[in-house]
Amino acid sequence: MSNENFQTRASNYLNKLCCEISERCVGSEGNRIATTFFEKEISSFGWQTELQPFNAIDWEDGGATLKAGDTCFSVYPGPYSLGCDLSSELSAASTVQELEKLDAKGKIVLLYGDITKEQLMPKNFVFYNPDEHKKIVTLLENSGAKAFIAATGRNSALAGGVYPFPLIEDGDFDIPSVYMKDIEGQKLLPFVGKVVALKSLSRRIPGNGFNVVARKGEDPSSKVVITAHIDAKKGTPGAIDNATGVTILLLVAEMLKAYKGERQVEIVALNGEDYFAVPGQMKYIAENHGTFEHILLDINIDGAGYFEGDTAYSFYGLPHEISTKAETVLNNFPGICKGIQWPQGDHSIFVQYGRPAIALTSKWFTDNMECQDVTHTEKDNLNIVDVRKVVTAAEAISKLVTEI
Repeated sequence: MSNENFQTRASNYLNKLCCEISERCVGSEGNRIATTFFEKEISSFGWQTELQPFNAIDWEDGGATLKAGDTCFSVYPGPYSLGCDLSSELSAASTVQELEKLDAKGKIVLLYGDITKEQLMPKNFVFYNPDEHKKIVTLLENSGAKAFIAATGRNSALAGGVYPFPLIEDGDFDIPSVYMKDIEGQKLLPFVGKVVALKSLSRRIPGNGFNVVARKGEDPSSKVVITAHIDAKKGTPGAIDNATGVTILLLVAEMLKAYKGERQVEIVALNGEDYFAVPGQMKYIAENHGTFEHILLDINIDGAGYFEGDTAYSFYGLPHEISTKAETVLNNFPGICKGIQWPQGDHSIFVQYGRPAIALTSKWFTDNMECQDVTHTEKDNLNIVDVRKVVTAAEAISKLVTEI
């Protein structure tokens, strides 16, 4: 197939994932449609597939209201939070020290300032969870508070480009929470000690999902794994994050459909990178318990295909022979360059298990990780995708796999 035909194929995949499917958040019907589509498409290229199912919850944002005296404030339900309808005295804390001393029992607590500088990791998130986050979550859960209001700014590295960002995004945290802009939080502070009314129509919905694993080659004892997460945050088309990665997986599968090598190649649509419990990633780990040493290399794609700048690759623990070969192959493709290392992707799972990895993304994103306002928002749509870069990335990965 010609490069032009692959571009048409890529455009069709992206349109399917970002436009025809309304959302791809884990646990939703859209997510299941996306993974079913992926499995059907990759099977058509002669790959043997396996579905790895898991339970998950979807979430419905029914809106929220906050009233203090005669003043109404704009607030948003925390993702996966329980709902509430209550009136209670408002209390506040801006630091961990203030939270430790706070009498919050039976109150609604406003969190602002230093304590809301970055999104808290979900309490059961195993891959990255700073001690400070754990301490804050424990204090919140033991506070006796009826609900929390978080006044936040921006936190692009952990929460993407949204403003304000949800401080708590955790379906395992069972105290209702909402969030608001930091400037609104300053306006709410004068009401501390007074009764405020908070209503949130947030609702959890039981659901499920699955990873799709596709394989070619007979020998799994030294396999190459190519990964991308298929899920997206609720409320975003998830074009760069990560429909482009899924599209690259499908293009690679087609480019390698005639693969006859002994070494196994495994293509995995992981399901949960943008979800509080990373259920697909945990399922994949469980399914590969005791056999991670069989993985020669992981190649993970996340955030590729941005219209501005080059595609960037970074290496993690590569043996010299693979590193030299990979640099030679990747540098031979126009618009692909060596970039900085970054941990916010599924390649980190393989690195933590001692396996070599290559991450492929857009250089613009790693260069602007701390200040970009695109990911996890409506701006992450097909208008920011360069399909030519998507195809080039797929060609480069396919070439690298055959060389290895």
